[in-house]
Amino acid sequence: MKAIQIKETGGPEVLKYTDLPDPSPTPDEVLFEIEAIGVNFIDIQIRRGQYPRQLPLIPGFEAAGRVTDVGDQVTEYEVGDRVAMAGLSMGSYADKMAVPAWQLVKIPESISFDTAAALLEQGLTAHYLCRSTYPLGPNDTCLIHAGAGGVGLLLIQMAKKLGARVITTVSTESKSEIARAAGADHVVLYTEKDFVKEVTKITGVDGIDVVYDSVGATTFQKSINCLRPRGYMVLFGQASGPVPAIPVSTIQDKSIFFTRPGLNHYVLTKSELKKRADELLAWTASCELTVRIHNRYKLEDAHRAHADLEGRLSTGKLILVP
Repeated sequence: MKAIQIKETGGPEVLKYTDLPDPSPTPDEVLFEIEAIGVNFIDIQIRRGQYPRQLPLIPGFEAAGRVTDVGDQVTEYEVGDRVAMAGLSMGSYADKMAVPAWQLVKIPESISFDTAAALLEQGLTAHYLCRSTYPLGPNDTCLIHAGAGGVGLLLIQMAKKLGARVITTVSTESKSEIARAAGADHVVLYTEKDFVKEVTKITGVDGIDVVYDSVGATTFQKSINCLRPRGYMVLFGQASGPVPAIPVSTIQDKSIFFTRPGLNHYVLTKSELKKRADELLAWTASCELTVRIHNRYKLEDAHRAHADLEGRLSTGKLILVP
């Protein structure tokens, strides 16, 4: 099979397009031919060595395609089924992949492979953030950082669907327009204005209910300053670098709640994965949720996709095509 392999950590140049042996499904696995691959920031962090993994490896946690073979113990899938996976098994930067059957979801004919690959990981992340980590409702105000990114755009739409007021931060005016189109009530250009002051102007002295922060080092402390007493600080990424250890007094000052959630802990079972994915796919099929795909790249050009994502040149999702 054709695949991207990493033999050493580093920049985009370590992503090598190569030939590797075809995978075979174990008794509880499904083999599928990949039609589209989602690029996520965690792929970059693994490539850099921020999350150490045994090398060599095939990166990627998200893909969509058609089933070509099933293990002896698999009963819920058959050859030809349209499927997608995200967040649980690594190795999707390839034209074939074998994964445990319970990690897959079926995708309807009305949703393209590109859309499925663009939706699932970031969509499931946005879903657990606003449905489970801090369940949003009509009386809530939330701050979403990186509002023009893949997770940000989906989270804005879901937050508005749940009735919340949404404040978001972006870096450019063009990204501001995209975030507003997704439904954000207030958009702050953090490159021009102090987002803490802007949030205070919007909310008054009360503060906001929850911050959803995928940026990390450069936004964390200031985000805490935006919270109301007993507010929730949800750190689900570290695009700008890891957050240093925080003293207990930081949390104690306003009795805030702090959590560092990960997708794998919100799709622990097949039933939980299916419940979240079914709702996402239904919203997408009915056009209640829009997935923005910024660009498509050939698999062998994965290094270009990584460079664009690291350089903040994208709005929405980047897709690789074998």
